[in-house]
Amino acid sequence: MRKIYIFDTTLRDGEQSPGVNLNTREKLEIAYQLERLGIDRMEAGFPAASPGDLAAVNAVARAVKNVTVIGLSRSRETDIDAVREALQGAQDPCIHLFLATSPIHRQHKLRMDKGQVLETAQAAIRYAKKYFPKLEFSLEDAGRTELDFMAEVVGMAVREGANVINIPDTVGYLNPAEYGAIFKYLKENVPDIDRVQLSAHCHNDLGMATANTLAAIQNGADQIEGTINGIGERAGNTAIEEVAMALETRSEYFGAKTSLVLSEISRTSRLVSKLTGMVVPGNKAIVGANAFAHESGIHQDGMLKEKTTYEIMTPETIGLKESKLVLGKHSGRHAFRDKLSDLGYDLPEDELNAAFSKFKELADKKKEVSDEDILALLEARLLDTPEIYSLRTLYVTYGNEATPTAKLVLSGPPQEPIVAEAEGNGSVDAIYNAIDQATGEEVKLDDYSIKSVSQGKDAQGEVHVILSQGIVAAAGRGLSTDILEASARAYLDALNKLIEKRKTYTGRENAHL
Repeated sequence: MRKIYIFDTTLRDGEQSPGVNLNTREKLEIAYQLERLGIDRMEAGFPAASPGDLAAVNAVARAVKNVTVIGLSRSRETDIDAVREALQGAQDPCIHLFLATSPIHRQHKLRMDKGQVLETAQAAIRYAKKYFPKLEFSLEDAGRTELDFMAEVVGMAVREGANVINIPDTVGYLNPAEYGAIFKYLKENVPDIDRVQLSAHCHNDLGMATANTLAAIQNGADQIEGTINGIGERAGNTAIEEVAMALETRSEYFGAKTSLVLSEISRTSRLVSKLTGMVVPGNKAIVGANAFAHESGIHQDGMLKEKTTYEIMTPETIGLKESKLVLGKHSGRHAFRDKLSDLGYDLPEDELNAAFSKFKELADKKKEVSDEDILALLEARLLDTPEIYSLRTLYVTYGNEATPTAKLVLSGPPQEPIVAEAEGNGSVDAIYNAIDQATGEEVKLDDYSIKSVSQGKDAQGEVHVILSQGIVAAAGRGLSTDILEASARAYLDALNKLIEKRKTYTGRENAHL
């Protein structure tokens, strides 16, 4: 059965989702999990965008051992040099060059004719090949490029020694028949095309990214590019888990499979969602909360008699477990350790003790602690931020005929606790005004969202905020059974990150495929 290579761009194209800004530690956590998932190639970032991006790519390149690590580069020598620096120490480095080829990009963005585009791409490939044993070349906006010119550019890249040639549907414009036909055309019209792998990179603007990717596979694509949970700019990218499970479930139809460790899909999805702050919709294919849920009486009856009546794949395949062990305040360390093992975690003793202490605090507030609550506690340990300011106490007064007031005590740079009191349009506004007063920071709240971690009136709430000062922005998260406390912790988390980031911020620009 034909192998389809997986090129994951969660750390690059996925991070270009509005509101997502991963720090180096968060990128490393995702990189390690992607390695456990078994992806073949990992695009760690765009090194020329900023010194911070370059450093993060280098950290990933040195950390992972069983994956090809890739850096994105425009067809410019300065970008190529940045990738060279970023991938120092990588066991299997690869550069990903791109240049737009469509008429609209040639005219309005590049202001080049066909000859100039061809010459620029050729020069970039030749320069990069001096330093990289592996090279991928992408024709940005290939989906709207003339077929004959596309074949000319691809033929040049083949002759110049590219290893992979990517044909992106950059704006999600094509339908499956059109996109598949491009791969068929290239296979039939480009000399020596079998010397390279063809790659499919689709965006989801019209909701066809997965379908287009599968059409490309049927027409000869060797590699697919996408992100976990389908995150990415605008409507997102191809969701890797959807393609992998389509090939697994319908292997007799497609005649192709990935080499992913499918049982790691659920855990990978949760981690990416947690660290990016992008909530997975309940009805999302494969990894949504309702993907294996059945409420209809007819469906339940069918499931009890034979699961395949309404399930074409099992939750166990992607790493989910049907049974739930409910833990509470009377549970001991042994039961807690067993539950962690059941959930796929084997923590060192010190981390186990810290997690158990957090669990006990939560169990005193909740009647039942669900698997989702425990996972949220475990994942929260990845979100630690240098605590410039931390919350000690919080008091909020509210009445529908009174002005909401918040009084809080923070630990901060001074030796003495910082006390502040402020009013607001609502309780959360009052809390944030008090924090601003206590810290003396002037920030803009760009986004505020609340998500329930588990079910019930005593469910934990997770608050996600984005703060900005000028062109510097940072995201923060807070977790508590009290949503006002979670709101305060999320704001302080973002503020601490923003202050740290402000010290080294040097600007950033995004690349678009």
